[in-house]
Amino acid sequence: MTATVPTSSLRAWALALVVSLLLWNLPFGGVLLYPFKLLATWMHELSHAVVMEIGRVGFDRMVLYDDSSGMAYAEGVSNRFARPYIAAAGYMGTPLVGGILLVLTSTPQRARWLLIAMGAALAASALVIIQNDFGRHAIGAIAMAFLVIGAAAPAQLRMWAMQFVAAQACVHALLDIRVLFRSVQIIDGKPAAMSDAHMMAAATFGSTDRWAVWLWASAWLLWSLAVCFVAVRLAAQTETLAIPAADRSRDLPAQ
Repeated sequence: MTATVPTSSLRAWALALVVSLLLWNLPFGGVLLYPFKLLATWMHELSHAVVMEIGRVGFDRMVLYDDSSGMAYAEGVSNRFARPYIAAAGYMGTPLVGGILLVLTSTPQRARWLLIAMGAALAASALVIIQNDFGRHAIGAIAMAFLVIGAAAPAQLRMWAMQFVAAQACVHALLDIRVLFRSVQIIDGKPAAMSDAHMMAAATFGSTDRWAVWLWASAWLLWSLAVCFVAVRLAAQTETLAIPAADRSRDLPAQ
């Protein structure tokens, strides 16, 4: 006998994917997803910051711009050992954070605490490490939304909101990698000389030729797909364990 596997995580993932693909290709559709794009950028830059600290380079500040781009600035100069890990952290960290959130959101109570913890982390970063006005105000507003939903929303809405946020993080990680295949990267509306993939290619291959840049962009794309796949599977298993035994027994097929 096998129990029916819950599909709410899979539904959240599928809904996030469909909504993202549809809205990004509709007039003004991106406006509705704009807060999620900023949230994904925040996760991306925070991933860089964490690895800067782990690599003893030191993290100085973060900026987020209204075109949803961002930058994380180090305190010191990265050495040859730390440089590739810092470069890879953004595109590898964002789907990992989204996957972890998806797996952990197995009950409304967990969703409440995750929303409150995320809201607190967003608020703290807006106050302490984000150094431009737009970034502080935007992330502060998103922090307030997380805290309000976590504290006051009905249980089912909390669960759905956290799963959708986690799924959106995974989806945006996939969508954002597309820019690495372009010849020019844009940050704050201006062309940027080097992307994360350029820095990774230079640190590992000593070359920023297109083949080296695209190789790392493809590797990060595969990483994101793998993380999302594993996260959905683990989330479904976690939800199965969270269902009371009596409820699971009702889902068993008749013998």
